[in-house]
Amino acid sequence: MTRILTIMAMTAITLCAWSNGLTDSLRYTVRLGYNIGGTAPIGMPATIRSLNEYKLKSNLSLGIDVHKHIKGRWGVMAGLRVENKGMETDATVKNYHMTIVKGGQPLEGYFTGNNRVRVDEWLLTVPVMATYDAGKNVRIKLGPYVSYVQTKKFDGYVYDGYLRQNTPTGPKIEIGNTESTRGSFDFSDDMRRFQFGIDAGVDWYFSKRWGAYADIAWGVTGIHKSDFKTIEQTLYPIFGTLGVIYKLK
Repeated sequence: MTRILTIMAMTAITLCAWSNGLTDSLRYTVRLGYNIGGTAPIGMPATIRSLNEYKLKSNLSLGIDVHKHIKGRWGVMAGLRVENKGMETDATVKNYHMTIVKGGQPLEGYFTGNNRVRVDEWLLTVPVMATYDAGKNVRIKLGPYVSYVQTKKFDGYVYDGYLRQNTPTGPKIEIGNTESTRGSFDFSDDMRRFQFGIDAGVDWYFSKRWGAYADIAWGVTGIHKSDFKTIEQTLYPIFGTLGVIYKLK
């Protein structure tokens, strides 16, 4: 976290020096927001029967942007964000392919019961977006982003069910709801270091310096590596952000 904040501070200083030395047409804003969303498959698979609980983490987003007017109402914006994206869910699943550890023994098979998942990521994100000024105080943005995942966690446990070992009709292993009888998993090491996606949003200034913004970032790469097959569905990071902006220059 300290390393990321240092990078952001150095970037802000560099951008300020760049704008003052090269051109006065660059404009910068800082923004503080809260990410709302989660990691999910596209479309609810039949193996996930219901979502019983959903919790957000701290999920703060802090960033700085540089905007350059190009022609007419059009421009381009580049930014740097340090952000947290996390969630905790509890779902009822049926014949859900899993690898778990129960009583110190690794087991693979098809689980039916409850599945609790915890996801937590700290990311350094760089968006590059085309902008269109829809009005004097309203700016629409769209473009790609890349994120470097600084810290990553994807773990949890299954409980109150059973696992069919190896195949959907394999030996039945009962899974309880206490720490010693449930099955745990940790797929943090299988997560990607880089994520790519599309960012779209709108900035609205309600005064000369202050404004509000709403963005949505839709990942086009899953949070796990391409060779990770333990979870049968690809999980994509899909988060909206609401926050405030302050115009520095």
